[in-house]
Amino acid sequence: MNAKNIPYWITTILVAFPIGSGGVAQLAHLPATVDGFVHILHYPPYFVTILGFWKVAGAIAILVPRFPRLKEWAYAGIFFDLTGAAASCAAVGGYGAYAFHVLAPLFLAVLAVASWALRPDSRKIGILIPLKKGETK
Repeated sequence: MNAKNIPYWITTILVAFPIGSGGVAQLAHLPATVDGFVHILHYPPYFVTILGFWKVAGAIAILVPRFPRLKEWAYAGIFFDLTGAAASCAAVGGYGAYAFHVLAPLFLAVLAVASWALRPDSRKIGILIPLKKGETK
């Protein structure tokens, strides 16, 4: 494992664990989780199950080897989920103490972007910005 892989795995685990465990809690319909969605955010209860399933799938996708296109979609989904969670909490005034319910998902979103940016070449689809003809790195 080279030096670049260590920060990648740290950020990836720090994203995958809360996303995956939150998804499991949503799939299990734990009362605190469902109550937050239904009574605070005013989402329908079935939305908890949908989000829970995709969170677990996304956490697994960023952890397993290969499948770079799936990883791209998983990172995008995780980013949309986290920024949407922050916006939803901000919109209904469900900030929590010290704006925790807005800042925590945004912090995880930053970690998700860091994990995506640090991923090894074997987990990438290809070149993000191709070089122009005759241009070198």
